[in-house]
Amino acid sequence: MAEMDYPDRHLVNAAIGWLDLRAVAEARAELTLVSPAHAFHSDTLAAWWRVHAAEQEWDEALRVAELQVMSAPDCMSGWVDRSYSLHELRRTDEALEALLPAVKKFPEASLIPYNLACYACKLGHPVEAHQWLLKAIARGEKEEIKELALQDPDLASLREEIAKL
Repeated sequence: MAEMDYPDRHLVNAAIGWLDLRAVAEARAELTLVSPAHAFHSDTLAAWWRVHAAEQEWDEALRVAELQVMSAPDCMSGWVDRSYSLHELRRTDEALEALLPAVKKFPEASLIPYNLACYACKLGHPVEAHQWLLKAIARGEKEEIKELALQDPDLASLREEIAKL
């Protein structure tokens, strides 16, 4: 995907800054100024996804994430954002299925098997969830992932097993 230039790069960066400050309205205002030439750039779409997620507009977040995957299939964030949106829409079975192809597409990423562990756990598949969590740990920092997993409400039913890892 082509690089974004001024002023659009600055608008997207400003929006991200506002999002980091939890100033969602300001981020939205910045993104509305991005030119049509860069409206579907992966960075613009990722910022829009964060706006919709912060506002818990999950239908719109899902729409944006679908655009992310279509426009930049080699960018992991679209895959993760799409599945997370589906999960928040209580479509966790679809979230899991939509994320499965990303396991091979992004073989180094620990976030993908971690999210699959969360989805499997929420769907009542603890053995599958545990296997995905082990894959996440194998791809990332064990202690960091373990600490995150112990706090994650989606993995609550696995806390005893996680503590033993």
